[in-house]
Amino acid sequence: GAEALVYVDNGVLVKERIPKPYRLKQLDDQLRKLRTRSEGKLLQKLSGLVPEVYDVDDRTMQIRMQLVDGRLVRTFLNDLDRRHQELLMHEVGRILSVLHQQDIIHGDLTTSNILEKKGKVFFIDFGLGFVSLKPEDKAVDLFVFRQSLTSKHYQHADACYSLFLKGYQTWKGSKDVLKQLMKVERRGRYKGKTLTI
Repeated sequence: GAEALVYVDNGVLVKERIPKPYRLKQLDDQLRKLRTRSEGKLLQKLSGLVPEVYDVDDRTMQIRMQLVDGRLVRTFLNDLDRRHQELLMHEVGRILSVLHQQDIIHGDLTTSNILEKKGKVFFIDFGLGFVSLKPEDKAVDLFVFRQSLTSKHYQHADACYSLFLKGYQTWKGSKDVLKQLMKVERRGRYKGKTLTI
C-alpha cells in the first residue's frame, strides 16, 4: 500500500508502516505510531469481521494478523449470478452497519478492501479508519462504496448497491445516515461543476 508494506511471515500477515523520508523524522515517527495503534485498536474491536489480530507493536510499527486466504470481492463480483450477488452485497451492508453501530468508520470501503472465503466476508485495510459519532462520516462510507461499485462494477452497480443498502438498513440508526447520504450525494453531483449565474 501507499503507507505500509504488507507481507507474509511464517504464515502470519504483517502490515508494517514504513518511514517516509520526505517528513521530519520526529513527525513521521509520531504519525506512524499513532496510525499503527489506531488501526490495531479498530481491528481488535471488530473481531470476527476482520482478520484476527495477533499483535500490535508501535515500536516496529507492525500489526501481525491472521492470513485470510480468500478472494478480493473486486476480482469476482462481476461474475456472480444474481442470487450470490444478493447474498454477498446484503452481508457487506450488514457488516458495515455493525461497524457504524460501534461508531467505526472504515474510511476506504471499496470492493478491493473486502475479502470472501467460503461464504464468510472480511473487511480489510483500516489504515484510513477512525471513530466518529457523525452521520456525515458514516454516510461518506456508503458514498465511497457506491463510487467503488460504479467504477469497477458498472454493469451491476445499481442492483448491488440496492442489495447492499438492504443489508445496511438492519439497524435503527441507518435512517439518519441515509438521510445524510442524500446530502453527500448532492454535493458529490455538483463537485467540480461551474455554476453560471
